[in-house]
Amino acid sequence: MKNLNLLTISALFILFITGCKGAAENLDESTATDVIETYLKANPVYEEVKMEVGEIRFKSKNDKLALEKYKTLQEKGWVTLDLQDQKKKFLSKDSVFTYKIVLTDKSKPYILKQNVSQATLRALDYVMDAEKPITMIKGDSKVARVTVSLKKEPNDFAIWLKNKGTASNYITKSYKLKYKKDSGWILVGE
Repeated sequence: MKNLNLLTISALFILFITGCKGAAENLDESTATDVIETYLKANPVYEEVKMEVGEIRFKSKNDKLALEKYKTLQEKGWVTLDLQDQKKKFLSKDSVFTYKIVLTDKSKPYILKQNVSQATLRALDYVMDAEKPITMIKGDSKVARVTVSLKKEPNDFAIWLKNKGTASNYITKSYKLKYKKDSGWILVGE
C-alpha cells in the first residue's frame, strides 16, 4: 500500500513537472497578438502617395479637381496655399493660377520623403483588426505561423490615392514567430 501511494505520488509529480515544462513555450492568441502589435508599432504597414509641393500652376478647367483637393487639405490645416499669380488668357474662359503650396507642421508625422517639388506621404495605415481573430498554424513547439487581418485606416491624404479597384477594406498578412528561451516569442519574418 505504501509503495502504491509512493508510486502514485511520484507519477503525479512527474506528470506535473512535464506538464509545466512547456508552459512558457505555449503560444496563445493573446501572446501572438501582443508580439504582432509591438512589431507593427515599430514597423508600420502603410500605403504612400506622392503630392506636388512648391510653385504649381493650375488651369481653371483642367486642374479644378486637383485644386479642390489642395483646398480641402488647407481647410484641415495640412497645407498652406498662397496665390502667387493669376492670369486670364486672352479671349479665353480659362484662367491660370500659380500657387505656392507648403506642408504645415501638422503634416510632419505623415511625411516620408520630401524634396523641392514633391512630397511622399503616408495616406493609408493598416492596423490590426480587433473583430477578426488571428489564425495560428504551429510548426513545432518553437515555431509558429500567424495570419492576421489588417484593416485600412485612411487619413486626410488618402484623397490622392488612385482607386486600385480593391473590393475589401482589409488585407491579410502572415508572420513567422519563433520561441527563444531568453526573450520569449519574437517575430522573425513575414
